[in-house]
Amino acid sequence: MSPNTALITLVVPVFNEEEAIPLFIEEIRKVSLDTLHAKLEVLFVNDGSTDATLRILRALQLQESFVGYIDLSRNFGKEAAMTAGLEHATGDAVIPMDVDLQDPPELIAEMVARWREGAEVVLARRANRDSDTVLKRATASWFYKVHNWLATPKIPDNVGDYRLMDRKVVEALNRLPESRRFMKGLFAWIGFQTVEISYTRSERVAGQTKFNGWKLWNFAMEGLTSFSTAPLQIWTYIGFSVAIPSLVYAIFIVLRSLVIGTDVPGYASLIVAICFLGGLQLIGIGVLGEYLGRTYLETKKRPVYVVRESGQAQSPQH
Repeated sequence: MSPNTALITLVVPVFNEEEAIPLFIEEIRKVSLDTLHAKLEVLFVNDGSTDATLRILRALQLQESFVGYIDLSRNFGKEAAMTAGLEHATGDAVIPMDVDLQDPPELIAEMVARWREGAEVVLARRANRDSDTVLKRATASWFYKVHNWLATPKIPDNVGDYRLMDRKVVEALNRLPESRRFMKGLFAWIGFQTVEISYTRSERVAGQTKFNGWKLWNFAMEGLTSFSTAPLQIWTYIGFSVAIPSLVYAIFIVLRSLVIGTDVPGYASLIVAICFLGGLQLIGIGVLGEYLGRTYLETKKRPVYVVRESGQAQSPQH
């Protein structure tokens, strides 16, 4: 592959992003292909949008030769949409990125340069998260700390989906069989020679984020249960920490009753003990249910996504 014939595919999942897509394409046109020394194409993945996103993508695919799209049959979630994009991307290197321009397109040239130097994965690390709310920054920090304490492999903190991956890396990802996909964990699990570059994350240029607190919580649970069985082990230790003191206390009660007799029992301590132990049992069952549910869904072998229609890029940018 000569330098000028290398193809870079941008995989861009979108969900109700009719305002952001034209702005994104305008910025992609500004990427200096002379500096890049490669061809560039954009593959949008429409994740069941209900606004004019699909209509805009159809028009763009006809107007811009370097734009292609995949339209999923419904909203499968960002992880599934990214999986669809990676499986359909044909580039020698593939870059997943968001359409809201918080991932700056001007970083693409530096990523490609590091790739040409021999890196198989080029991570884009956020130098700061000032564009996020205080709560989001705090919860993100907690998630990375907890995940990396419990799970293997470790996920690099403040690194999102924005990265360059060599063709061999993408093919390795596409061979992974699980249907419930936590992409940050899968990116870390496959390994390969990795370098990092830093950038400052900007404000979203248009539209609203599609993640809320509940979705982020479920996303965090997905990450923890995908790559660690530590929560199950932790409940074993919690069970021992409750059972052993209870046994010691039971022996104490028996000995005291034999020596000084039995007091008239009260109900307060009994209710507290029942509620406490019942709560622990329910939480433990809930943790077990998370893993059992994942196993149940994986055994169904359903596809990660369903494609309704697609339009391929006719000619990448030169």
